[in-house]
Amino acid sequence: MHALTLHYHPLSSCCHKVLIALDVLGIDVDKRLLNLGDPGERAAHLALCPTGKMPLLMDGPRPVLETSIIVEYLQRHHAIPGRTLIPAAPDAALEVRLWDRLFDLYVMTPMQALTADLLRPEGERDAGAVAQARAGLASAYGFIERQLDGRTWVAADAFSMADCAAAPALFYAMAYVPPAPEHRRLAAYVERLMAHPPVALTIDQARPYFKFFPGRSGLSRRYFDPDAP
Repeated sequence: MHALTLHYHPLSSCCHKVLIALDVLGIDVDKRLLNLGDPGERAAHLALCPTGKMPLLMDGPRPVLETSIIVEYLQRHHAIPGRTLIPAAPDAALEVRLWDRLFDLYVMTPMQALTADLLRPEGERDAGAVAQARAGLASAYGFIERQLDGRTWVAADAFSMADCAAAPALFYAMAYVPPAPEHRRLAAYVERLMAHPPVALTIDQARPYFKFFPGRSGLSRRYFDPDAP
């Protein structure tokens, strides 16, 4: 059996999604910190991953790209028997895949746009794009709130790949755009996510890096200080 290696960074929201999945599925991997700011590391990474994105899973010599594909690949080939993140029932699996995509496209993407804007020099920031991203998040919060009516998890009876996508996307997005008071189900769902052991472990491992997150002023103190109320 080939060794599994995950090229990642502990601060990355996309990496969090896969790290949570690894813990749920009971899979051990060799974790390699990826520094894309280093020209040599970046060139080596691009040779394996043409998009230059992270995380990248290596199963021996085989590269596996894109978070949703990585999670499904891990479940299919390496999960402890009985542990799943995508249900076997076709319609339930489609719902999980749908909400996985919704979180990636409509929460993760605008959150990353807000992060990218803060990384620009002040004179090059785009107020229009920021307003659009904030409006997009507020809209997404509304449809997530409706989906959560009567549910513990967002797309299945048990914690699924959709929740793996939701946790990091909402964690970082809410540092920029907190939920409105009427989004009570969403706020409660985020608290359930943060308390879920695989998510809590991933957040804890990222704690030393939160000082580098551009939107850190919006994070609760408890994510910097685990003993904070």
